Parts: sequence; structure tokens; C-alpha cells
Amino acid sequence: MSETNGLFYLGRLVNEKEEQQPYYLDPNDLTTHAFVVGMTGSGKTGLGLGLLEEAALRGTPALMIDPKGDITNALLHFPHLAPADFQPWVNAAEAQRQGKTVAEMAATTAVTWRDGLASWGIQPERIQQLADSAQFAVYTPGSEAGLKVSILASLAAPDLPWEANQEVLREQISSTVTAVLGLIGLKDIDPVRSREHILLANIFEHHWRQGQDLDLATLIMQVQAPPFAQLGVFDVNVFFPEKERFALAMLLNNILAAPTFQSWIEGEPLAIEPLLYTHDGRPRHTIFYIAHLPEDERMFFVTLLFGAVETWMRQQGGVSSLRALIYFDEIFGYLPPIANPPSKAPMLRLLKQARAFGVGLVLATQNPADMDYKALSNIGAWFVGKLATDQDKQRLLDGLIGAAAGGMDRRELDDLISRLDKRVFLARNVHERAPALFRTRWVMNYLAGPLTRDQIPALNHLAGAAAITAAVAEVTLPTDSHDLQDDPGKGPALTGGPRPALPAGIHEYFLPLNRPAESAAVGVLYQPLLLAQAHITVRNRKFNVDTAVTHAVLTEVPDPDGRVRWAIDPVAPFNQDSLQREPAPLAHFGELPPALSNLQTMRRMQQDFVDWLYQHKEIAAQANEALSLYAGPEVPASHFRQLCLETVQPKIEAETQKAAARHARQIEALRQKLAREERELADDQAELSHRKQKETLTHARTVFGIFSRGRGRRLEQSQNQRRQTQKAEAAVKESEQEIAAMQQELERLETEKAQELAAIRQKWLTTAETVTAVSVTPFKKDIDPDLFGVAWFPYHVIQTGDHMRHVPGYNSQTLPDKQDEIL
Repeated sequence: MSETNGLFYLGRLVNEKEEQQPYYLDPNDLTTHAFVVGMTGSGKTGLGLGLLEEAALRGTPALMIDPKGDITNALLHFPHLAPADFQPWVNAAEAQRQGKTVAEMAATTAVTWRDGLASWGIQPERIQQLADSAQFAVYTPGSEAGLKVSILASLAAPDLPWEANQEVLREQISSTVTAVLGLIGLKDIDPVRSREHILLANIFEHHWRQGQDLDLATLIMQVQAPPFAQLGVFDVNVFFPEKERFALAMLLNNILAAPTFQSWIEGEPLAIEPLLYTHDGRPRHTIFYIAHLPEDERMFFVTLLFGAVETWMRQQGGVSSLRALIYFDEIFGYLPPIANPPSKAPMLRLLKQARAFGVGLVLATQNPADMDYKALSNIGAWFVGKLATDQDKQRLLDGLIGAAAGGMDRRELDDLISRLDKRVFLARNVHERAPALFRTRWVMNYLAGPLTRDQIPALNHLAGAAAITAAVAEVTLPTDSHDLQDDPGKGPALTGGPRPALPAGIHEYFLPLNRPAESAAVGVLYQPLLLAQAHITVRNRKFNVDTAVTHAVLTEVPDPDGRVRWAIDPVAPFNQDSLQREPAPLAHFGELPPALSNLQTMRRMQQDFVDWLYQHKEIAAQANEALSLYAGPEVPASHFRQLCLETVQPKIEAETQKAAARHARQIEALRQKLAREERELADDQAELSHRKQKETLTHARTVFGIFSRGRGRRLEQSQNQRRQTQKAEAAVKESEQEIAAMQQELERLETEKAQELAAIRQKWLTTAETVTAVSVTPFKKDIDPDLFGVAWFPYHVIQTGDHMRHVPGYNSQTLPDKQDEIL
């Protein structure tokens, strides 16, 4: 077949005469997403796999969700087309029905596939290109059959600033909580009315707002003991009583305690970057096989996956080309028109917003009624195959009529769809003038039908799939020699050509060439890399930041469209004097990649580099928000803490003086009252003494005059004196009690004064010690790409007898000792 110039070769146009004109799809059209619909047997799976094959050949990574097992066929590519390759995967029952042995069936299948591919101009070499283009792997969430994936990372706080992304993060929390509650049987809940949802959502927000990760164990514990006292205006125990929270915690704990759930928390984290790229930057085609899961666990995983994709996506720079594909086969139940399952909200957000980040969604289903109309309105490419019922066709026509171009009306579209044959699809693309009718090409992968979980280990073994632990692809400069005789596939090419001429406007740099450590050097070979370096000034008056940094990247650019993953480790910055103006004499040069020899592509890459720095580059300023004190990274942490302590000292003195004065007034008032009470006690005691003396005298008179006249009056006088004495005794006792109470109150006030003064001091000392890091980003106008162009990396060619190898001729020691600061 002829070159496709980066377009996806999906089949041939169908007309009344013949089918020879290829049908191509511009991959960038998939940034507005695609919808594939067709009944069983329509060829929908073949179209999807053909599209994914083209994506792999172009170097576009993909995540695939496979609820049935059909998409696992993407790993069944056999470049040799040998019967032995097909034999493990042919259907033994089908062979028996045809009266053949499995070996005979495999031989027949191999011939069928070889002839079918040849009829479409596809040679075995292209199948080998497909096998080499990406790393293929099958993950089985909740099972050990395939590569394991841990969902714990999906509960971790996304690496997004809370204040700038509150709405998005709250929507992600809502979807995640709904999915978690679905695991314990709470379905169709209202996030606004469900106490369970409100409680869990607030626990998530409490952690994510502070950038703290969350796991299931912590979530369960905090259901019982929430990290907040109130929900709304009510105490948390009033809003959701402790006993009922314990019942919810037990339900959640049952999930974590179940032995079958252990496979959910083991394996690679659900981190999107390493699922899309290997550690050396090679694209991956990652399949999530979920056919073995019950419906609630499928929903749980799909929701977490789309949440992780959204978080990753928002950390990328904006692009207009296709960066990655998300393929979802058989979306029934995940994006319905009326119900609101947990997966629906994140999928709708991606359909609306992913275009700006170069992420395309391809959604496949058997029935157009499976899709929400809002989702359909955000999809630019529709691929319609044979449908099961007229009702399905009419519903689809309702959506097609508003978007179809080229003068086609409903009757014409109705007639076209009604006459669709197997493997023939009607393509409606908003980027094209008119709909097209095409027959899908023969796919390079063997269509074995839905594979079972038991077949997944052999499938991964076939693809050489293994767990990937590196999170970010990284380009590392060579540090050792390449033995090209023993390992000709490694290192730079043994021979090179003359120095290629670069178009005007593309800068060219030669990395410093060191002296060879071996005397057998016979020449120098230069290999091309992209050098991207920017001088960045970061200023922020509020945070007291005014500093300059330099960020330099040295990387290969294998992508002809110039897509570069800038998130790699920077190299030591260069200055103009450290780079050589001319190459070494008689040097040879490696082949220049297309992206590095195209001026427009280089300019686009430079702008992309600046955009990436603007969105991702930051420095950490020191901040004490309570004191409104800030300092740049050049201020030592100890000096900043001392500044904070000096700032709070006057505040400590002022507040302690105010509190001490308030307490002094209270204490003085109480002391004066105590003094008055003590004087009253002295008067009462004197009165009591006087009354006792008088009572004694009156009592004596009464005793001596008991037999004389007037004894009744004297008895009355004696009783009256007794009453007055008792009254005086009561007054003394009351004064004594009052004085004791005042003395206790005085001690309490003194203690309270000491405690409050200590608390004031501790409060301000704690405030002074509360230092956080604040990310400060540059303005785009302050990013100056001072070096951007082709950097020629030198290798010494070493010959020992007939043996030749290449030794890197550049290292960081060849740069000047003094380097700019790197972020």
C-alpha cells in the first residue's frame, strides 16, 4: 500500500462502480471525538481495531476499555502469518463444527489472513511495523489474570491547585463517591440529599483541599470520626448519628476486608502518564479488560479511570493535534440518556473539554439509544454501520440530519443506512464537506472474537507485556559506548553522511567535543537532537519574588509532527560560549529527522515549549499567610523563620499587655470586694462578741430572778438575746464563706491570667512557625527561549582491529563550571 502521510487508512470508498479509492481519516479530527454504532456482525469491532492499528503506527498512545473481550484482539498481530501463530487462538469448537482439527483450522486461517491483507495492499512488513510501534498490554482490574492495577492512587489528591480547579475537583469527588457507594449497594443516590454521599464528599474535600492523599482505610476510619465538627450548620452527630456512621463504615470495611478486593489495591497505580508511555518514551496501547467484573465494580473502575484521565489531561499543555486516544467499546449503561451513573459526569466533561488538550474519545455501541444526546452533540465524527431495528435508525437520523452536509436530506440518509452491508459504514465527519460511504479494510490483528480471562496471561506473554514502574518517559544522554558489532540495533548508526543543510531560520549548535580516552579514535559522528532552552524571569510582588532561572532540555524528536514530551529531566543550562560554532573536521552526520528540518514545525515546537513552561514551570516561595510575609527561594529558611519571630514579638507584647490589663482590672475589683468583706467580717465578729456577753448577763439575771416577781419578762428578754446572738453568728459564718469563695475566685483569676498569657505567646509562636510553600509561576512574556534548534551530539568512532564502536564525545564536564540555577 502507498504512504498515508500520517492519515489513518480505514478502508475504501464504496460507489456503484468499484472500491479502489482509499478512505482516510485525519487523526486530528478525532480531537472532536468519534462515535461508532452498529449491530452485532456489522463490522464495528473491525473498524475500531483498524483505527487503533493506525493510531499505533502513527505513534499515538491509547487507553482502551474492553467490557466484552473483543478489543484484546489488538495484541494478536502475527508478522509471519504462520499457522503456528494462529493455532493457540482459533476456536476449537468452530473447527470441530467444520470437521477440521485445530491445526487445520489454524492453517486455513493463516491463508485467509494472508490473502485478505494482500487484497488490501498490506504486506507482512507493515504488521511488523505495527508490532514495533507501541507496547501492547492487557490490565485486569480486580484480577490477577492480566497486569494488575491499583485503584488507591485514584483516591489520592489530584496534582491540581484546589483554588483554581474547585468546580472540576468537586465534580470528580462527587463521581468518585457515587462509585464507592455503588460498591456497597447504594445506587441511584442524590448527591444533595444522601447523607452518605455528603459525608464522604466532605471527607474527600477536606483532604484534597489540603493536598493530602486518601485511601480506603483512612476513609473508613474518618467515617466513624470525621475530621470536622459540623456539616452545614448542624453538628456532625446530629446530621449523621455516630451509630449510623458506624454501620456505613462497616459496609465499606467489608469491601476492604474481602480477600477478592486485595487485587484492587495491588499492582501499578492508576496513573495515566506511564499507562500511555513507557519509561523511554515509547507509546503504549493499554487495554483494561473488565468483562470478568460485576456491574457495580465495572462502574467503579470506569469512573475512577475517567477521573484519572481528566486529572492528567489538565496537567498537559493545550494542543490542536491528537495527543492520545481513549477507546471505549460497548458503552451501554455508562453514558445513558436519562439515568446518571457515576461514569456519566466525567465522560461528559471529557467530551466537552478534551479537544483543547488533544485527547480524543472513540465510543462504540450497538444501539444509538445507549448514548446521551448531550454526548452525541459533542462528537464530530460518526461511523454508522448496519442497525438492528428501524427505530434505531430513526433515532440516529434525528442526530445526523442537523450535521449532514452536501445537500443530503433525511430520505437519502435513510436509504443509505438501510442498504448498508457488513463492514460498510456511513461516515459523517464535521471536518468534511459531505458524508462518505466506505468499506473497512482488512485488519492486521487476528479477529479471534471475545477472549476470556483465562486467555489473558498467554496474551500478555505473546506481547511481551510487563508491569511498567517508571512514571515519566525520560531521555538520558549516553554515558557509555555502544558495541555496534555485537549489538547493531543499539546506539547511533555506524556510518553517516555529509553535514545536512538546514533551512534558513533553524539554529544549529554543536555540543562540545571532548578528547577521546582511547587512542584508537578514527573519526567523529554527530547525531541530531533538539536543544530547547529558555531564560525565565519569575516576578511576584505579593510573594516578594524576583528571580531568574534557566530550563534546558536535550531530547530526540522521532515524531514527524514534532510532538515533544517536555516533562523530562532538564539538563545543565548552556551558554553561547559553551557551544561550538563548527563541527570537528572530517566529521560524519546522522540522518536529520523530518521535524528538525522543517521550519514551521520547529517554530510550532518552540511555541509549544514556551507554552509548556508557562503552564508547568514554577518556583516555591516561602509564605506565612497569617503574617502576610513572603520571601523568594534565595532567602534561607532559617532567616525567614527569624523574620517571622521578629514580626510576632510586638504582637505578643501588645496582646499580652491588653490581656494582662483586663485580668488586672478583674483581680483588683475582686480584691477590693474581698477587703470590704473582711471588714464586714470584723464588724460581725465584734457584734457577735458583744451579743454573747449581753446574752450571758441577761441569762444570769433571769436565773437569779426566777423566783421573784417579773420573771416572765426576764425570760422573754433572755430569749430575745439568744435570737440576736444566733443572728450575729449567722452573719459571721456568711462573711467567712463569702471570703473563702472570693479567695478561690482570686486564685482562679490568677491561674487564668497565666494560662491566657502563655496561650497568647504560644499562638503567635505557632503562627511564626507556620511556613508554607507557595507556587509562583512566570508570565509568558517573561519566558525567553534563548536557545532553540538542532544540537549535534558528538560520538568518537573507536576502532580496535575489525571491531568498531561509538563512544559519546560529550559530557557535562565539558561545560563551564559556573551554571545558571535550574528549577
